[in-house]
Formats: sequence, C-alpha cells, structure tokens
Amino acid sequence: MKLDLVRFFQACNPAKTLVISKPEDRQYYIDFSKVRGVKIIEELGRTISRLSPEEPTCQLFTGHIGCGKSTELLRLKAELEQQEFHVVYFESSQSLDMADIDVTDILLAIAREVSQSLEAIKINLKPGYFQNLFHEISEFLQTPLNIGVEAELSVGIGKITAKTKDSPKLRGQLRQYLEPRTNGILESINQELLKPAREKLKQQGKKGLVVIVDNLDRVDNSLKPAGYYQPEYLFVERGEQLKQLNCHVVYTIPLVLIFSNALGRLTNRFGVDPKVLPMVPVKLQDGSQFSPGITLLQQMVMARAFPGVSWEQSQHLITQVFDSPQTLERLCLVSGGHLRNILMLLFRCLQQQDPPISQECVNRVIKQRCNELTLAITDDEWEVLREVAQDKSLRGHEKYELLLHSMFVFEYRNEDDSWFDINPILAQAKEFRL
Repeated sequence: MKLDLVRFFQACNPAKTLVISKPEDRQYYIDFSKVRGVKIIEELGRTISRLSPEEPTCQLFTGHIGCGKSTELLRLKAELEQQEFHVVYFESSQSLDMADIDVTDILLAIAREVSQSLEAIKINLKPGYFQNLFHEISEFLQTPLNIGVEAELSVGIGKITAKTKDSPKLRGQLRQYLEPRTNGILESINQELLKPAREKLKQQGKKGLVVIVDNLDRVDNSLKPAGYYQPEYLFVERGEQLKQLNCHVVYTIPLVLIFSNALGRLTNRFGVDPKVLPMVPVKLQDGSQFSPGITLLQQMVMARAFPGVSWEQSQHLITQVFDSPQTLERLCLVSGGHLRNILMLLFRCLQQQDPPISQECVNRVIKQRCNELTLAITDDEWEVLREVAQDKSLRGHEKYELLLHSMFVFEYRNEDDSWFDINPILAQAKEFRL
C-alpha cells in the first residue's frame, strides 16, 4: 500500500475540524474516551434524549482550545440526528466579536441560526416582535437597514449584525437600546420562534430541537464595564437568561471558569456541572509513559496517512511515514496529548520534507515551537511551571488563567484522579531546566 501524499497533507491540516457526518472525515476519527476517563458526548446525548421532549435542557462543555471539542460536538450532532432530533450547530466566532460580546448578541445569533436552519427545511416563522424591533432599530440607529416586512427572521438579524460587526460605536449604541429589551427578546424567541418550531418539527416526525453553540469558550478574558471579566459576566451574571431558551442547548464555555471562584455560582445558575474534555494522557502522574494514550495518538496519525486501514495493518506501514516508529512515538509524547498540537507539529514537518519524516526534522520543528512559546514566558512564570511539573497541581496559583489559555499547562483525567502537567514542548527549553 502506497501513501497518497497530497491527501495525507490535506488530512493533517490543523485548522480543519472533522465533520463526523461526512464519510471521508469519519475514517479519520479516533474515539479517545476510553483513555480520557470520561464519555462526555454519551453523557450530553443521554441527557437530551432521555428526558421528556417538553423538558428543555441546558448543558455546558469546556476544555483546552484545540483538544477536540468541536469534533466531539459534531459527533454529538450526528448521533442526535440519527435519533431524529433537529440539530442546529454553529460556531459563534463566525458572527460574534470574541473580544466584546453581550447576552443579546448570543440570543440574536441563536435566533438567526435556528431560523436559517428551519427555513432550509421549509419552516418559515416570522415573529411579530422582531418585525417591530427591526423597524425601531432602524429608526434608532438612523441607518436604513432595508428589512422588508416579508423578510425572513435570519435575514433581518443578519443585516443588523453585519451593520454593527465592524463598528464598535454602532454596536455600543445598539446594545444600549437592546439591553432593557433582553427579556422581551427572550420571550419572543421562546414563544414566537422555538415553541412553534418544535411543534412543526414534531409534525415532521422530529423528537425535538437542539442548539449547539460552539466556540464561546474563546471569548476574551477582558474586563466589562460592569466590573466583571467577560466569561464570568456572560455565564454567571447573565447565565440565568442564557439558560431560559425553550429547547435543548449546549454551550461551550471558557475553561478559565472551571478553575475560578465563580464555579460554584456558575453551577448554581445553570443547575448542572460543566463537562470538561481533558487531554489524552501520554504520561501518568508519576511520569511513567501511558501506552494506551500513545497508541491511540499513533492511530490518529496513521489513520490520516492510510484512511480506512485498520491499526493492525497500518502499524506495519509506519516506516512509509516516519524514518522509524520511535520518531512517531516522539511526536506523540511531545504533543502532550493535545490533538491540534500533534497535527500542527506534523503539518510543519510535512511543509519541510516529504515522508518518511526524519527524527531530525521532528526535533527541528519541536525546537522552533519551543522557541515560539518561550518568548512569552516571564521568570516568575517559569518558576510556576517548574512547580506544576513537580506537584502536578495548579491549586492556589493566580496565574492559572494565563497558563491554561497560553497552552503552557494541560489538564489530564482518568477514572481515579485529575492532574496538571506542563506542555512537554516547554520541558525542552533551557529556562525550564535552570
């Protein structure tokens, strides 16, 4: 069997998210749940499918950026669709400014995506509240929006979003106008959009409506005028409104909330514990190698090289891709079990040379990445990183938000315990060993 180099190169693009419902993507998918210590997608799916259709659920999902959340959420979408749910999945970062978000932005984005998805299956709903609101907004902003009475809801919201997306001033004015109307917007979404949508979907044989809002974990940790940091403001201070939607909702939330003092209030607000997707462990707490995790990462790489070929067969083809099995193992270990990390390192290797990739090339790419990461680390942060590497804990460190967000520290879990460790690439740095 010969390696298709062009297809392998494309399959290793770290910017690409696997869409499980596509057969060509499904053959690259590896289920890591047995080594992660959690079966989160099963838990999210069960909560939605086992409760009464009249009982909406709101669940929270988080993890390191790049650890595979979007792929898992698209798997959840595919599985729920097989069970006859109508699922609306969207990446909030496509339409919202992650540096500056308010609750009304999220509610309007959900309303737009739901109505767009329904329009695609010939369910056209025109909430009267929004028709009036569009007219009032147009007058308030003194900007003609050209939203006709017959326009679809998604078109109207889309025009407003497009008008304000690139203008912080206009966005600020619109927010001031919408803020006192948040409950009215919520009421209209529930009564004039979601309720009739669920009834019409039921007539089409659907079990319910599910909305998956991805990428909200990427909101900036900036300070809002109210005095709260943006993640806490959105999900704790305003969480009550986000959980009131009259359908099943899954929100991704920033990982920083899990380690903050706000966690208790967050859990109380939503009435659920956030589900955390940890890294794939390549080492255990005691520093010993964890071969089941390493093997699954090797499978992930080889599935991209030889899609559709079983691991039993593809492990004998490693030398077509790497100069030795040890080179592939080195790549898996230094990734720290961070899925986008391993693809990013591999992609850089493929940019530099054709397979079989040499150990020398892998080491060079690791060194480049190490240099990039260390540029941002201060002396006192190196001190904290050495402590984390030794204690496998982040407790009590004020810098946890920066360390987690900057990919300096990873979290791992198994069935018995959870622990932290530094990004293995940083362990290569001379500053770490000082």
